[in-house]
Amino acid sequence: MTVEIPSKTDFYLVSEIAEKLRVSEMTIYRYIKAGRLDAYKFGKEFRVTKEAFTKFLKEHEM
Repeated sequence: MTVEIPSKTDFYLVSEIAEKLRVSEMTIYRYIKAGRLDAYKFGKEFRVTKEAFTKFLKEHEM
């Protein structure tokens, strides 16, 4: 079974998401830990797919 891994440009770093939302990186880590934002962990870093970030934004839209 082959799993397709999204390309490098299909991921956001925690710092990029924090900058886009104008919140601290710690806030993004809390969202990930609480399961509110899906992420992959590569070594010590988390990556969030563009699809997961878009889903998160739609769920928290006002």
